[in-house]
Amino acid sequence: MESQDGRTKIVYLTAGAGGMFCGSCMHDNTLTKALRDQGWDIQLVPIYTPIRTDEQDISVDRVMFGGINVYLQQKIPLFRYLPTFLDRFLDSPWLLRKVTSRAMEISPSMLGQLAQSMLAGVHGNQRKEVRQLCKWLVAASPDLVIFSNALIAGCVEHLKTLTDVPVLVTLQGDDVFLDSLKAPYRNRCIDRIKDIAKSVDGFIVQSNFFRDYMSEYFEIPKGKFYVTPLGLDTSDFRTLPDKDHAKPAASGTLNIGYLARLAKEKGLHHLVEAFIRLKQQEDTNHIKLKIAGWLGPEHKQYAQDQFDRLNAAGLQNEYEYVGAVDRPAKLDFLQSLHVLSVPTEFQEPKGLYALEAMAAAVPVVVPKHGSFPELIESSNGGVMFEPGNHDQLAEQLMRLLGDPELRQQLGNAGKTHVWQQRNSATMASLTAAAIEQFLKDIAEN
Repeated sequence: MESQDGRTKIVYLTAGAGGMFCGSCMHDNTLTKALRDQGWDIQLVPIYTPIRTDEQDISVDRVMFGGINVYLQQKIPLFRYLPTFLDRFLDSPWLLRKVTSRAMEISPSMLGQLAQSMLAGVHGNQRKEVRQLCKWLVAASPDLVIFSNALIAGCVEHLKTLTDVPVLVTLQGDDVFLDSLKAPYRNRCIDRIKDIAKSVDGFIVQSNFFRDYMSEYFEIPKGKFYVTPLGLDTSDFRTLPDKDHAKPAASGTLNIGYLARLAKEKGLHHLVEAFIRLKQQEDTNHIKLKIAGWLGPEHKQYAQDQFDRLNAAGLQNEYEYVGAVDRPAKLDFLQSLHVLSVPTEFQEPKGLYALEAMAAAVPVVVPKHGSFPELIESSNGGVMFEPGNHDQLAEQLMRLLGDPELRQQLGNAGKTHVWQQRNSATMASLTAAAIEQFLKDIAEN
């Protein structure tokens, strides 16, 4: 199953997240670039909106299932019958970028209805989009189609009626979105994905934990999974000056960092509570909290509640929110840290921010669940605490902040692990091997 030049032709469909820096988008973009660098014929095609990444965007200048169209076709039946030229206008990348440059809040009920309709494929309100995408895929004649998550795979069953192209679906946090849906949409969407999974030929996950978890969550046989560990482009991290944890910061402060969406599932409130308890101890005036990450309209009240909690504890001058950071600002942010913690409530399947911190020689303090135990065991780049235990989180933070030698040891170990084993080239090589094994398995069956 090869293209004319002898290479396997791959179409990788990735879900854009509007104006937000999205970990899944960044992973998909980095992986696609690294696979291209290794000679693979692969194109990255955005779904919903253009992607936003802090590296060079290598996706095609086209959007399938344009978010404006998807929304209007859900709300207003007339838009399900628009002529093609109007669809193309509404799906224009420039228009989608303009609209999504201003974050918009969608009601939980509407989100559930949209998800259910999208998963319904040709039986949903976006059936016209399903047929257009499948028609485009058939014309593109790929040897393999990869979906970045199960939530955009509602078209797979229809696609399989048109072509026998193999389909892989990457699972990288689908459960977090599904678990956020209100009844009855959560159960309906999960049941629908269980049906879709029967038409999917294989699944890619980034940890053994998530393979086992998703196998049970969606009732998928473990034999359909391929594990390819997460990686990142370390080229610019390698230009950073060596981090010397024994050398005091010029300001005399030690910084605890948080780098993720400001959302409840990411656990900022846990870090805030642990920080408050930490600051109640003696000799902690030099310890500060630095927060970076995307803040969407639906989470503004949550974030404000955390800031109010810090202010009420008399810590209004002890923390800083720097907003969402692009690549240069992210590197500067990481360079300013002495430890990073994102104490997620959900069981993290990826943890890109942990890899980024370790790549900058910053040790991490993470909850003992999800993919983190595998990461800490393989990297020795941080320590763990029992999820939800604020005292233990505060203790681990204080332990590292009070021991520069331990920070240096963990920082160096984490950096070495990411640079050598979790770089984008290694991630691409392991993914390529998984794809080759998958295609071999398909051919044999």
